[in-house]
Amino acid sequence: MKKLINLQERIFIAGASGMAGSSIKKNLLEAGYGLKENGGLLLTPSREKLDLSKKERVEEWFRKNKPTIVIIAAAKVGGILANSTKTADFLLENIKIQTNIIESAWENDTKRLLFLGSSCIYPKYAKQPIKEEELLNGPLERTNISYAIAKIAGIKLCEALREQYNFDSISLMPTNLYGPGDNYDLQSSHVVASLIRKFYFAAKNNLPEVICWGSGHPLREFMHVDDLAKSVIFALENWNPSNKNSPLDTDGNPLTFLNVGTSKEISIKDLSNLIAKEVGFQGNICWDYSKPDGTPRKNLDISRIRKLGWSPTIDLENGLRNTITDFSENIKNYT
Repeated sequence: MKKLINLQERIFIAGASGMAGSSIKKNLLEAGYGLKENGGLLLTPSREKLDLSKKERVEEWFRKNKPTIVIIAAAKVGGILANSTKTADFLLENIKIQTNIIESAWENDTKRLLFLGSSCIYPKYAKQPIKEEELLNGPLERTNISYAIAKIAGIKLCEALREQYNFDSISLMPTNLYGPGDNYDLQSSHVVASLIRKFYFAAKNNLPEVICWGSGHPLREFMHVDDLAKSVIFALENWNPSNKNSPLDTDGNPLTFLNVGTSKEISIKDLSNLIAKEVGFQGNICWDYSKPDGTPRKNLDISRIRKLGWSPTIDLENGLRNTITDFSENIKNYT
């Protein structure tokens, strides 16, 4: 089957310096995209050169650079603490960033656009494993409601532009991500990065215990960022929701967003034990039950993207080992 994009594309990666964006850039180059000898170009402006929250600057940049492919990996992200204490920031900044990019791409005749959402868009008590139809089927988890609402708005904007103006925009909903280049700030990091940092320094300093938030009982699914990057390239090359063989929802309508994950769950308690073992922590792990657990379970149904031909390849133990090695080798950049 002929690929929907080619090696000569001018590809804009919004958020190319972040964990997801940098992995997408690396994997695009490995696949032959963005190479001068192939006639391609990767556009990866820094925040200093392009503030994505400023509409006029984004519009001007698009008029000048005319990307043919746009990948939106840019977002204000964080863990439970950041999401639950900076609700206005998460809502405002994410809506500005994604709307500015999506609208400018549409207005400047971008060929294909891929928007990265998040599994937090789904209801707190969604049916498990979570199918795409669960979107807007119940109340959201309060600790990340602003981020989730912003992501839902981005998905729906892409969907609306496709329906009304035939703009070729698609979205992927990744599960919890981890990997090299993650954010290890204890005030704003996600769970894997936070635990790696805690246990790494606890082991290094021979601390007797590490305190973790909540009960440790919630189940989570984790995907290495390189698997996400490969799913992005796969979707851009192969998935057109308008094709007759593309995934449909239970009402027979074309899906414009698909789940991406591993389908494998682990409790936060078991994840903590696994990371502690990998870094050589010998002390006690204590749980602070006064802190929130978040959504009790969040396991994505990825059967639709699997049917298209994509599957994850990195298991959790090897992925964590790779990430911990990266953290230890680049610790000055992360602390």
